[in-house]
Amino acid sequence: MKRSFSDIIICLTTVALVVSVDRLTKAFFSAVLHPGESIPVIRNIFHFSLVHNTGIAFGLFKDNNFVFFVIPVIAIGLLVYNVYYYHKVGELDRLYIAAFSLILGGAIGNLIDRMLLGYVVDFLDFRVWPVFNAADSAITIGAFLVLLKCFPRPKENKDVKFKAVLKD
Repeated sequence: MKRSFSDIIICLTTVALVVSVDRLTKAFFSAVLHPGESIPVIRNIFHFSLVHNTGIAFGLFKDNNFVFFVIPVIAIGLLVYNVYYYHKVGELDRLYIAAFSLILGGAIGNLIDRMLLGYVVDFLDFRVWPVFNAADSAITIGAFLVLLKCFPRPKENKDVKFKAVLKD
């Protein structure tokens, strides 16, 4: 199997999996809970709380629907362009593909909510952080993976020298 074909399979599978998990979990919690209702899993630490988020992260820009259609569409376009560009240049490794696919799947999942409902369904509540969902988690994990790739990895020679210093 050619590398480019397997890269496309990785990307499409990851995006489809993220969107599917996101849609299923949002549908489940929307059916089980009423907006504002909360079920403690670990009291005062982790709850399932149904929130209809009309803002972006941390509730910023509430009820500004135009922003929520434009920003995700631009972000999705930039992600697709990034994958295409780096694939053409030959510098895109599979971790980047997975990371961009997680971000893309999460963006699509939340965009679907915005288009169909006018808000994003959130349900994961750790009580010390704003309530979020599976799409937000995928975006965060993908961004973290991209960030990890920004740090240069030490070459093998440096590893050997570093291990030698640790032994002394």
